[in-house]
Amino acid sequence: MRRASAALSPWIRACHTLRRVGFAIGLLALVPASAFPQASDPRQVQPERPSVATHAGTVAPGWIELEIGASFARAGGDWRGAAVPIAAKVGLAARWQLTIGGSIEAPDDGETGVGDLNVAVKYRFAESRVLGRLAIMPNVKLPTGSQDRGTGVDTTDGSLVLISSHSFGRVTLDLNAAYTRRSGDGTIAARNATVWAISVGNPAMKRIGWGTEISGTLRTTGPSGEPASYALLTGPAFSIARWLSVDAGVSVQLNEGHPYRIFFGGVWNVGKIWP
Repeated sequence: MRRASAALSPWIRACHTLRRVGFAIGLLALVPASAFPQASDPRQVQPERPSVATHAGTVAPGWIELEIGASFARAGGDWRGAAVPIAAKVGLAARWQLTIGGSIEAPDDGETGVGDLNVAVKYRFAESRVLGRLAIMPNVKLPTGSQDRGTGVDTTDGSLVLISSHSFGRVTLDLNAAYTRRSGDGTIAARNATVWAISVGNPAMKRIGWGTEISGTLRTTGPSGEPASYALLTGPAFSIARWLSVDAGVSVQLNEGHPYRIFFGGVWNVGKIWP
């Protein structure tokens, strides 16, 4: 019985977490998960930034898409550093996408330098009227940054993201759940972590969308364990052309202190790089 309770406890905590943030679902009904959801046109951008959640769409085979942005963190009335995230997404085959991402980090109490490197493969394995478009995305994070310099976390991480994307006319819904296992003894970062994200909405105008997302982490344990956290992200996105979009907005932690970050960036569908 005790073993069964221990095995079920993460799921019980997840249910409690989702119940606590139920008030935010009403806000999400106003705005889109992605201002410009995937289309059959391979030249159409498919933004995955700046939100935590991603959609089940994949870049067309042989095509490449670049994402770049900047964010500035603020807490306790002071600026807490900046980051420039960069990612390249390549369509490997129908329903398969490779993403390689990193960042330049400028911590307020460290040295500016390269952050950690992420390599992910997204596979859309099913499309269902009930369950939506389903995808999985295994991800590996390599410690190319530095804990001492404030540009990364000195652990190698393996993650698995489960993705469910829905469309109801112009309304979109993206649900994500991710589990991460880290190397190390848990003193730098908790060895196990769980992240969830919910995005839902509708483009505000033909070329303008307004994205909002609620996301969070479950409580972690161990020497560096942290309580559950919640964040709200919102901001506009503009379609300059079918192959180019830009975004801006703010992400606020809903925990005590309410630290936040402002961001802006863009997504560029570069074109086809092989037949």
